[in-house]
Amino acid sequence: MLLISAIPAFRDNYIWALHEPASTTQAVVLVDPGEAEPILTWLTANQAVPVAVLITHHHGDHTGAVGTLAEHWNFPIYGPRKESIAGITHPVEEGDVVRIEELGLAFDVLETPGHTLGHVCYYGDGKLFSGDTLFSCGCGRLFEGTAAQMHASLNRLAQLPPETQVYCAHEYTLPNIGFAQEVEPDNADLALYYQSAKTMRRNRCPTLPSNMAQELACNPFLRCHLPGLNAAMTAYTGHTLHSAVEVFAALRRWKDDY
Repeated sequence: MLLISAIPAFRDNYIWALHEPASTTQAVVLVDPGEAEPILTWLTANQAVPVAVLITHHHGDHTGAVGTLAEHWNFPIYGPRKESIAGITHPVEEGDVVRIEELGLAFDVLETPGHTLGHVCYYGDGKLFSGDTLFSCGCGRLFEGTAAQMHASLNRLAQLPPETQVYCAHEYTLPNIGFAQEVEPDNADLALYYQSAKTMRRNRCPTLPSNMAQELACNPFLRCHLPGLNAAMTAYTGHTLHSAVEVFAALRRWKDDY
């Protein structure tokens, strides 16, 4: 049985650790290892040995521990071919499959430009590791890509099965829900999600993983094609928006200033 543990890092990052129930020495896959100290502490506490690293994009809070880990262990480090990331041993791109034999896992590589131009996500075993492309009730800022690119990337992820578990890299859920409720104040699914997320955080539990069905019901960045979102953003901007991409771009600008 696969377990996925959240290793908190920095202020609000999660480094995801994929592993099996405790054994004498267990293999672990690390996703977006940004900070070495909490990883090393977790590995020691769990008698775990990294057998692979998956990186979604080049930002330092997703890659900062790669050098330290490589000093201690020898394992493949997968990351986007279209970005320059020190330490990558296995560059990956659209259509590649990452196989982790030690855990019997296989992940499809999905190119999702927008947050950065080379950003990739990993999808397999009913799980999506979305980095900074898709957050619960939100999406990443457009540091390098365009609104059209990010909108297309999110639309692609929205086509995954509704039961897909979404493991993003930041604990942004509660503030994201707050913004989403400004956009869709009458969304009953958002009201329910707010209560459950608030309870989880009060109990110091991650709000993640989310799932794609919940995101389709609550995440405004996945709902830009809906008439209600168009109406909300038309009211906010004061002018007619003619496409879902225009709605998305306006929504992203509003979130940036929120």
